[in-house]
Amino acid sequence: MSKAATLREKDVAGLQAEVKDLQKAHFGLRMQKATQQLSNVASLRVTRRDIARAKTILAQKQAAAAAK
Repeated sequence: MSKAATLREKDVAGLQAEVKDLQKAHFGLRMQKATQQLSNVASLRVTRRDIARAKTILAQKQAAAAAK
């Protein structure tokens, strides 16, 4: 689980990379679920929320940069 405070320390490029990594991880978890190999289904929700958290902070940073 990534904390919002640690995500806010990253720059825009770092956040974009984080979102991409989280999406890849989420895809892998979905494939494990489809093949009945996923033992902890709660990890899907955690990963999905981490993606949303990173995207929200990314949008906030981009909006702040556009306002300047």
